[in-house]
Amino acid sequence: MSLPKIIWSKIDEAPALATYSLLPIVNAFTQAAGVSVVTSDISLAGRVLAAMGLAEDELSKLGEVVLEADGNIIKLPNISASVGQLKDCIAELQGQGYDIPNYPENPANADEEAIQAKYAGCLGSAVNPVLREGNSDRRAAKAVKKFAQNNPHKLRAFPENPKSYVAHMEGNGDFFGNEKSVTSDKDQSVTIALNGNTLTTIDALAGEILDGTYMSVAALNSFYAKTIEDAKANDVLWSLHLKATMMKISDPIMFGHAFKVFFKDVFAKHADTFAELNVAPNQGMSDLEKKIAGHAKEAEIKADFLAALESDAPKLAMVDSDKGTTNFNASNDVIIDASMPVVVREGGKQWDRTGAAVECVAVIPDSTYGMFHAEMVADCVANGQYDVTTMGAMQNIGLMAQKAEEYGSHPTTFELAEAGTVTVTGADGVLMSFECEAGDIWRMSRTKDIPIKDWVRLAVERTRLEGIPAIFWLDADRAHDAEIKKKVDAYLTDHDTDGLDIQFMNVTDATRFTNGRVREGKNTIAVTGNVLRDHLTDMYPILELGTSAKMLSIVPLIAGGGLYETGAGGSAPKHVDQFLAEGHLRWDSLGEFLALAESLRFIGQKHSDAKLAALTAGLDAANEGYLDNNKEPGRKVGQPDNKASHFFVAQYWADALANGADAELAAKFAPVAAELKAKEATIIEELLAVEGQAQDIGGYFHPNDELAEKAMRPSATLNAIIDAI
Repeated sequence: MSLPKIIWSKIDEAPALATYSLLPIVNAFTQAAGVSVVTSDISLAGRVLAAMGLAEDELSKLGEVVLEADGNIIKLPNISASVGQLKDCIAELQGQGYDIPNYPENPANADEEAIQAKYAGCLGSAVNPVLREGNSDRRAAKAVKKFAQNNPHKLRAFPENPKSYVAHMEGNGDFFGNEKSVTSDKDQSVTIALNGNTLTTIDALAGEILDGTYMSVAALNSFYAKTIEDAKANDVLWSLHLKATMMKISDPIMFGHAFKVFFKDVFAKHADTFAELNVAPNQGMSDLEKKIAGHAKEAEIKADFLAALESDAPKLAMVDSDKGTTNFNASNDVIIDASMPVVVREGGKQWDRTGAAVECVAVIPDSTYGMFHAEMVADCVANGQYDVTTMGAMQNIGLMAQKAEEYGSHPTTFELAEAGTVTVTGADGVLMSFECEAGDIWRMSRTKDIPIKDWVRLAVERTRLEGIPAIFWLDADRAHDAEIKKKVDAYLTDHDTDGLDIQFMNVTDATRFTNGRVREGKNTIAVTGNVLRDHLTDMYPILELGTSAKMLSIVPLIAGGGLYETGAGGSAPKHVDQFLAEGHLRWDSLGEFLALAESLRFIGQKHSDAKLAALTAGLDAANEGYLDNNKEPGRKVGQPDNKASHFFVAQYWADALANGADAELAAKFAPVAAELKAKEATIIEELLAVEGQAQDIGGYFHPNDELAEKAMRPSATLNAIIDAI
């Protein structure tokens, strides 16, 4: 009987570089147990080439794999591209000789509209909705949690009388306040229209929840203006936290409004010039600087922006103080689920233009998840910083299958061209209607019935296994949550919940309950929708473990297979910059090690394969050895990096197999283990020999495979041992 193969996603940036070193090791070991690991290119460059017909559409193929009973995918973090990243990727591919068109920001004809439509599929969260055909089970492995407690990372104390806080909208101006929700009573075609003119049509399923809502731009801009005045009055740094990478329609628009409000005088003074140059505030200062380059007023405009920062405006948070890169450089520079944990980790502070850490107001317009971050900061203001050595854990069961509550809801999000009535109409008439103004951001999200049923099943199973409270984060005052709760109440009756502690709370109460237990060293299961899942599973792991990349992220696919995600890639660009300059890659592949173990375990259990069980047990031992011996990559050049961490996992894995229960694997790997031990000093010397040397891998988005593999496999001794297995 042949065992199913594992598909390892070829993606972008630091985890892609790490794959050149790690995957040969993985294949050498897994093939000994009859499992092959193959790659599938879903990188941004791969998706761009596929969109233009110059490469296979690997993402669509994986969309079929997740519907198979034995589908097994290890998904590394990929770029959720902004327009700026997409344009940079296109330019790189053109420079490599690929005949592809530029991205038309403002299509002037039908041909350019068609090109823009093809590229649109590469923007934002293009990958996750295709692959996530199951709900999310995220938690820290016990060995990882134990290591973090025994080797605590630094959480900086909040100052006495702290001033940091989170500001979010309240009332009926934001997506939360304006939301309406209905459950479709039949399979039907549903039309979204503005003043009778169709915006789009969708096919809704019976039992599917449809949510409509909008962000009032007038309320948004009033909110921004108030937070700016409050920041000045409170003498705190002003910072904006959005997720333009995922919410690729709505959040760049909200970013652009913030940019214009913060620098309102500059935009008013130079309105004609900006219109002439087609300046797009949604793309930030970096795009503006490109547009004004060489213009007669370039120096004057730059001076006016600088003067605005030096006037009575509040201090503005920086992305990179050394380079003068502000919070408004690009819409995707500050990603909320990565940036807000840093605010908490740093004691409520961010960095100003001088590089000093300063208390801040974190501005998060939409209260849907703004309430969570507000309570996280308020909890530390009231109770002080967490203690990594004793704090409990947040586990998450996230509703995300079949695009549930999908981030951004890209095909059904619109910047309204005129004021009037938005209607959502089904077979029997109007389901919802909204009175909006021109420029408002209207969107619909959808949640199908089968994912909710599976979400409840997974939550009950994990609650019984863990024996700890599970909290459904559902707010009776939110329209969507009220519809969801009706289904949850019904589906809970399908399960034996006797003796289980299952509760329902709104976001603020659930955060307080979870944090209270965290401070007592107790664990809690947060059962949340897709959006909150993303925020919680970065915030808590970064505080508990130092990074969300160390979380187990398992997606049991509804069809029977498994998707294993390997953690966040928010810091990946900085890692690549360092590698290209110094040959040092500090990306930690622990997420890949853990995901591979779970992937192998799934196959071994499903197919009752003893040899594969032994191989998996060996990898479990190797992962524990990796943690216990503190072999994670060093941060600085000259220290063992990502490549060395792969060597040590290979050594520990081979040693575990040599001493394991399977005689055939023991005989095969005993000499491998002996050779890896005997030649450790030589291998480390060869790996460190390239430290401090600039690397040419032929491209950032689309590296040359031969050059990248050579750069990531510099030890001839290690390569010979691995390749001979």
